[in-house]
This record gives sequence, C-alpha cells and structure tokens, in this order.
Amino acid sequence: MKILSRYAGLLALLFVLACNSEPAPPPAQPAQPKPEVRIPRFSSDSAFVAIEKQLAYGPRVPNTKAHDRCREWLAASFEGYGAAVIQQGFEAKAYDGTLLRGTNIIAQYAPAASKRIVLAAHWDSRHISDQDAAPENRQKGVPAADDGGSGVAVLLEIGRLLGENPIENLGVDLVLFDAEDYGDGENNNPTSWCLGSQHWSRNPHRKGYRAKYGILLDMVGAKNARFTKEEYSRYYAQPIVDKVWRMAQNMGYGNYFVDQDSRAVTDDHFYVNSIAKIPMIDIINRSTETNSGFGHYWHTQQDNIDIIDKRTLRAVGQVMLATIYNESMGRF
Repeated sequence: MKILSRYAGLLALLFVLACNSEPAPPPAQPAQPKPEVRIPRFSSDSAFVAIEKQLAYGPRVPNTKAHDRCREWLAASFEGYGAAVIQQGFEAKAYDGTLLRGTNIIAQYAPAASKRIVLAAHWDSRHISDQDAAPENRQKGVPAADDGGSGVAVLLEIGRLLGENPIENLGVDLVLFDAEDYGDGENNNPTSWCLGSQHWSRNPHRKGYRAKYGILLDMVGAKNARFTKEEYSRYYAQPIVDKVWRMAQNMGYGNYFVDQDSRAVTDDHFYVNSIAKIPMIDIINRSTETNSGFGHYWHTQQDNIDIIDKRTLRAVGQVMLATIYNESMGRF
C-alpha cells in the first residue's frame, strides 16, 4: 500500500507541474532578408551628350531665342521620359533693371505619391563673362557647360532612368530653376541671384507642396571636382549632408565627396531652405586654387565642353540614384 501511495503522490505532483508549466515557445523564425535595392546604372555618356546639346543652343540667357529653344527641348525631353511636366513662367526684374521672362521646369515622377524628394539645378547661363581675363569677352554670355549645364544633364539622365525604372511609393521632382545666374557680380546683393528659386519657393508648383528634403546640383561636371560640405547645407540640413557624403564615400567616390567643410554660397538651395522651409543641400565644386573658390573657368568663356569629365558626372549621378532608390526602400 505504501508503494501504491507513493506512486499516486508522484503522479499527482507531475499533474500539478504539467498544469502550471508555460507552453513551450514556438521555434524562432529565421530573419527575413531585406529586399535588394536595385539601383540603375548612370550613363555618363548620355549626360555628356546632354551637355553638348545645351551648348549647341548657345548661352541660355533669359529673353533670348537660345533660351526659348532650350526650354522647349528640356520640357519635351522630360515628357519623353514619362514625367508630368510643369512649365512655371514668371517675370522678375534683374539688378540692372532688365525685366526677365523666366521659366522653372518641374518634372514630376509618381506625382500622386505623398512622400516626395526634390532634386534641382539651374538651367540658365550667365549673361556676361565678367570673370574672363580677356576684356573683349566680358560682355559675352557664358557657354555654361558646367555652371548650369552639368547639373541639368545629370537630372536629365536621372529622369530617363526613373522613366525606365519607376518607383511608386516615392515621388521625385526634378526642378530646373531659371534666372539663377543673372545676378549683380559687383555689389554684395545676394537677392539679385537665384530669381527662379526665389519665385518657386514662394509659389510652389502645387499648393501646399512639401518634400522630405532636396538636393541641388551646381557645377558637378568638371575634372577633379571637389564637393565640400557647404555651410548653408550644414546649417539647414546637416543630417542629409552626412548621409549623402557617407553614401558617396562607401561607394568609392570619396575623392569627389571630400570630408571638408566650406563657407556659405548664395545658391538656389538657400532660398528653398529659408523661404520654402524644405531642407536642401548643395553639391557644388569648390576649388582651393582660385580666389573665388570656384573653378578657374567660372563665369568665363572657358566654361565649355573641354572642362567636363565623364567620371565626375558618373560619380554625382550614381550617388544621386543610390539616394533615390535607397530612399524608396526606407534605407536612406
């Protein structure tokens, strides 16, 4: 009887323990790999041809036939790449009293998407070559291969690739600002520059338009370009500066995107930041070999196709594509 009693007690204890024990946790599921980010390959050849095409029109100075013809080609090109294009016309009085007829060109990709980023450049040419060493050249319009043309060419190639490799969950607006370079080079009057971006920042192409952030491309095609961390970019959008430069360096483009701070530049991004309140950085070539801090060709007749390097175009274009497609996957 004692033996039976002992077994009965043991069985009762096991029953109580079984009732009070927690159920065994399910086996751990293996972590799901994140989807691969497929980034299109930027064609520097295509961008180079786009610069040549702009130069073929001549200096794209507002109020000229060359300006009008180039505007038509730019808008038609983006439309051919599948963008919804808006031509935002405006008038602005220049520092010398000239009434400029300008047009901002906005190429919208995935226009219905609520989450948006904006990439920009200016498409006009400076009306005078006031930094040229030859006095006979100083009243000529600048060819503007780099100072305007290179940023436009990079955005055109990005637009082509966005058309071929669409993104649905991220809207991308490629904005070409006009009348950026018709400013007062003798007097310290910053508001005489960037007239198109000032207009757009006060009158966006859509009511209530917002973008998560923006990136401005200015002089992004010259050989051995050095893109430093410009002061206004750091002040208004330090996190974007850090992410773009880190990505560029991880991609092997650290010789272009150098880890160095530089002084402020009055450029289109300043007005997008200060008026439109959209954090925008400026990717702009800064030279250590000139008094101006820009390339030796800046605002001269030497700003022609000879100073353009396809390797620089590829570096900037590929970093911009990596930014866009990583942003679309929530990885930027």
